Amino acid sequence: MQPYELTLAAAAEEIRTRRLSPVELVDSVLDRIARTEPSLQAYVTVTAERARESARAAERAMAAPAPARAPVPASVASASHGPLHGIPVALKDLIDVAGLATTASSRVREGRPTADADSTVAARLAAAGTALVGKTHTHEFAYGLTTPQTSNAWDPDRVAGGSSGGSAVAVAAAAATFALGTDTGGSIRVPAALNGVVGLKPTYGLVPRHGVTSLSWSLDHVGPLTRTVEDAALVMSVLAGHDPRDPASLPTPTSVDYRPLPGADLRGVRVGVPRNYYFEHVDPDVELAVRGAVEQLRALGATLVDVEIPMTRYVQATQWGLMVPEATAYHERTLRSAPERYGADIRVLLEAGALMSAGDYLRAQRARTLMRQAWLRMLDEVDVVAAPTVPMTAVRADQEVVVWPDGTSESVSDAYVRLSAPADITGVPALSVPVGRDGAGMPIGMQLLGRPLGEATVLRVGHAYEESVPARGYAPVTAPAGPRGDAL
Repeated sequence: MQPYELTLAAAAEEIRTRRLSPVELVDSVLDRIARTEPSLQAYVTVTAERARESARAAERAMAAPAPARAPVPASVASASHGPLHGIPVALKDLIDVAGLATTASSRVREGRPTADADSTVAARLAAAGTALVGKTHTHEFAYGLTTPQTSNAWDPDRVAGGSSGGSAVAVAAAAATFALGTDTGGSIRVPAALNGVVGLKPTYGLVPRHGVTSLSWSLDHVGPLTRTVEDAALVMSVLAGHDPRDPASLPTPTSVDYRPLPGADLRGVRVGVPRNYYFEHVDPDVELAVRGAVEQLRALGATLVDVEIPMTRYVQATQWGLMVPEATAYHERTLRSAPERYGADIRVLLEAGALMSAGDYLRAQRARTLMRQAWLRMLDEVDVVAAPTVPMTAVRADQEVVVWPDGTSESVSDAYVRLSAPADITGVPALSVPVGRDGAGMPIGMQLLGRPLGEATVLRVGHAYEESVPARGYAPVTAPAGPRGDAL
């Protein structure tokens, strides 16, 4: 096994026991990036020298005598050779890193000065000893669900999903040990599901967004994309915790250990199975795989409970009623001065936001409040809800519409956002876990939705499922790489 093939947890153990050096791991991942990028184009920029210097610093830190114990801030306590020490990471190019441009994959930011400070999440990862290997592509300003610059890790002719498509593809293709993305309507979970990796959208406000380009301030979340649920828990243990520079940041402690306990016993856990909404207009292969995974949770001891998803008719209107005007407000000045620099799809959405009334926005805010209250009542009855992450797998890059067996149709973007948006509107944590592949061999994801600040439970259930299946669900390193159509 090559170092780049290791999960985060496995790589951390190899580094801890000195069987693998951070330099060897980073060099292996950088070599993998060089081999996969011609086909996948996951990266905006590759920071090879920065990564190598971080790896050398991590190696020197491990060789140095242990310093005398002294009080340290909780936010950097994990820096003392913790599980992220020397681990290669990729960041979605909405996340500020000092000395690097934050392009948001947009011509609007061509020539923009480099960031003069790290975002909170970049600073926390650096303090934990990670090595940044690059910034990954996003659908322009995170305003889309396909990331057209980037190809799917399993089939370069299919969409990567978005908007964190570059981060998901980098992890799926083993061109990063883990990555960060953002999620406003599903932008972590959608590409995670389409590329066969794990994606966690945390509780709203749990991970600070200071220094992260906003799409919709009241819906934006930052979270990890990883190869396993255990890896996601390790990353969350570093990312989570209060930062007063983010007005939405929750007053939660830093350095919480989110790692689930070993074993796959789910006795006492109540898993909600939706009888409406989440299994409507869903591809048969997706439904079969997710229902099979739910039955596996039952086999692990969980109790299955039928649940009614509340206020489903208001999901789309509420999502768009919040996101569209907030995005337009963020871009208002640039939209007036340089509208031609935006891609056509993004410009249309931003201009639409300018036409929405204050009444429309306030009605969406009221609907969000009522929806969140209804979800909390539903979640009083169960510990998690299990459902498909997206209604179909990755479509061909030129497909714009999906037609369902009953003759109804919707745009690909509307289909991808439909099942992921409720967790953003309500702010509850949602974890996408790979649970199989469709007839074409494309990955399928199941999402587990929990109570606010219920990450530990969501991760426990996801980890138990993952540990109980004979083959891991994340993309193998035989995913397409090199020239288009080739495989390793």
